[in-house]
Amino acid sequence: MDVKEIRKDFPILNQEINGHPLVYLDSAATSQKPQPVIEKINEYYSMHNSNVHRGVHTLGNRATEGYEGAREKVRKFIHAKSTKEIIFTRGTTTSINTIAYSYARTNLTEGDEIVLTPMEHHSNIIPWQQAAKAVGAELKYLPLQSDGTIRLEDVENTVSERTKIVAMGHVSNVLGTINPIKETAEIAHRNGAIMVVDGAQSTPHKKVDVQDLDCDFFTFSGHKMCGPSGVGVLYGKKELLEEMEPVEFGGEMIDFVGLYDSTWKELPWKFEGGTPIIAGAIGLGAAIDYLEDIGLENINKHEQELAAYALDQFDKIEGAEVYGPKERAGLVTFNLDGVHPHDVATVLDQDGIAVRAGHHCAQPLMKWLNVTATARASFYLYNTKEDIDILVAGLQKTKEFFGDVF
Repeated sequence: MDVKEIRKDFPILNQEINGHPLVYLDSAATSQKPQPVIEKINEYYSMHNSNVHRGVHTLGNRATEGYEGAREKVRKFIHAKSTKEIIFTRGTTTSINTIAYSYARTNLTEGDEIVLTPMEHHSNIIPWQQAAKAVGAELKYLPLQSDGTIRLEDVENTVSERTKIVAMGHVSNVLGTINPIKETAEIAHRNGAIMVVDGAQSTPHKKVDVQDLDCDFFTFSGHKMCGPSGVGVLYGKKELLEEMEPVEFGGEMIDFVGLYDSTWKELPWKFEGGTPIIAGAIGLGAAIDYLEDIGLENINKHEQELAAYALDQFDKIEGAEVYGPKERAGLVTFNLDGVHPHDVATVLDQDGIAVRAGHHCAQPLMKWLNVTATARASFYLYNTKEDIDILVAGLQKTKEFFGDVF
C-alpha cells in the first residue's frame, strides 16, 4: 500500500493551515474524499442528473442504474444476501432511529430489556432510551473492564430471556475497542433477542460480513468511508424488514394510494420515501470501488501499524494519559495532564494539526472514564507515521506552552 500515492488522490490534503502543511487526524469524525469520488458525484450532476425509478427517458434510466448499481455495490461490500436488505438512509443515526422506531416500538412491551454498552455513541443510546420510555422497556448496560473492553462472560450474565434487543458498536469511536459482535449475536439469539450493530467506525476500515456476524441489523455512514455526507445504510435481515412499517410516508415508497388507505412498495423501497439520496448513493458506490481497489485488508493492516506506533510514541510523552485497550482500531484518545483538550486541539491547530476534542458524543463513557472531555487523533489510509511524529512534537510544544502546570 503506497500511502504517498494514495495521498495524491485527496486534494484537500495538499494545503497549508496557519502556514503549516495540513495533518488531518480526525477521520473518525469524517474522512476526506478522494478525487475519483468527487469526480463521480460531479459526473452525475453534470451528465446524468434526474430523478430515479419514475421516468422512462434516458437521464432517468441513467440515474436509476447508478442508484441501484450503488445498492448492489453495498450488498457485495458487506456480504448481504439481497439488495432488498439494503436501505439507503441519511446515515447511521437515521438508520438506528428507524430500527428503534419501526421495530422496537412494535415488538417490545413493558418489562422487556434492551442491552447496551456504556461506550456507545449517543446515536446508539438515545433512540433506545426513547423506545424504552414509549413501551415501558428497561435499559441494561454491560459492565466495562478497566481497559474499556467487554467480557463475553458479562454478556452471558446480562442478556436474559427478557432481553429483546442487544445494540452495540462494532468499534468504539473513543476507545478504539473492537467488540466481539459475532459472539454477542450468538448469545443474543440464544436468548431470543436480536442484534443491532453500529458499524460507523468499522465499515470504513475493515472487511464486514453481515452474514458471518449474523447480526440482524447493521448500520453505517458514507462520510466516514471516503464517501459524501448525507448518505448511509441500514442493513436488515429480509424477514425482519418485511414485518416493519415505514417511518416516512409519501412518494416513491407507495404501491397504491386511495383516499382513505394506501399500500407500500416491496423492499427496499418502502423505506425510501420521497426523492432518495441519489448523488449520495452514487458517491458511496464510488467510495466502495476506491476502498476495494486498495483493499480493506491493506487499509486495516496500515491502521493497526499506525495505532501501535502512536501508542509507543505516546509512552514517551510525560503527562499523557491514553484511554482504551492495547489492541485497538486506528485511533488514540488521550489527555495531557493539566491541559483541557480544547486547549490541546487549539494549539495543535496552529501547527496545522487537526484532532478532535470534546466528549465525542459519548458522555456516559466520559463519566465512566471520570473526565469531562478528551482529545482524539484518528487515522485512515492517507495517514503516515510522519503525521504521528508531527502530532507528538505538537503535543510537546503544547506542554511547553502550558509549562507552568507541569
